[in-house]
Amino acid sequence: MPRVVFLLLPRLHLLDLAGPAQVFSTAADLGLGYELSFVGEREDVPTAQGLPVRARLTWPELDAGDLVVVPGWRGPTFRDSPRITPDTVRRLREHHAAGGTVASVCAGADALGRAGLLDGRRCTTHHGLQDELARRYRTATVVRNVLFVEDDRVVTSAGIASGIDLALHLVAVRHGPGTAASIAREMVVYTRRNGDERQAGAMRYRSHLSDVAHRAQDLIDARFTERLTLARLAAASGVSPRTLTRIFGEATGMTPLRYQQTLRVERAEHLIGRGYTVESAARAVGFQDARMLRRLRARADETVPGSGRG
Repeated sequence: MPRVVFLLLPRLHLLDLAGPAQVFSTAADLGLGYELSFVGEREDVPTAQGLPVRARLTWPELDAGDLVVVPGWRGPTFRDSPRITPDTVRRLREHHAAGGTVASVCAGADALGRAGLLDGRRCTTHHGLQDELARRYRTATVVRNVLFVEDDRVVTSAGIASGIDLALHLVAVRHGPGTAASIAREMVVYTRRNGDERQAGAMRYRSHLSDVAHRAQDLIDARFTERLTLARLAAASGVSPRTLTRIFGEATGMTPLRYQQTLRVERAEHLIGRGYTVESAARAVGFQDARMLRRLRARADETVPGSGRG
């Protein structure tokens, strides 16, 4: 059962907490088994909006599949950040070192910085704090004009409502964009993505209102490693192959095959980031060998300025 632990610090913004918590709570309602925990350094945590929240003083046992999220807090500068004990800093650092993912919303990036998790990594925060974050953590690369950034299991998001986008992205990486799109529709929010970020991936193609295209995408999301014919997709969508091609293109700007390839490449990128070789990742996502994966990755690089592969 994946666990999501929210670290609650004084003066936290309620939406920084509530947005991601709603995403993972909705995922749990859909049967994905998420368990949410809320910890802090004091039981009664004041919020920026005046509504106190309660936190546990003891952390649950975590493993590499779990996520720690640090919501942001009110303060014009990081000099106004709440105090964090060395024990809390150690827990953040050790969870990441053990293979876990650590995320922040808005000013919460400062807590990750104090744990050394921004050193040598790309990150972001609220636009009003980006300059200070860059000065405070000089080995970090602060990315501007994006909603979130992921670098080696350290995920940082911009201001307040962007925590929803961050959480939807993490769900999409683990369970596929179809699941994340279902959660977004349940929450009545757009699946907004940063167009400049590679990790935005296939989620950007779910930001439409076509039920026909969504039904086809749901099947592709669930079976992206398999060979899916246009006829099978059309039957699942309740239209003819010709109609599906037209509607799918109008809704997403691509063909069903290209969408499936996008899913495969996105999943392969995730596996490579977890230590898979290009060859083993290619086979795991449905390619017969690595040649097509390399070709598609190279094509994606051409559309992202300054991108490169290791």
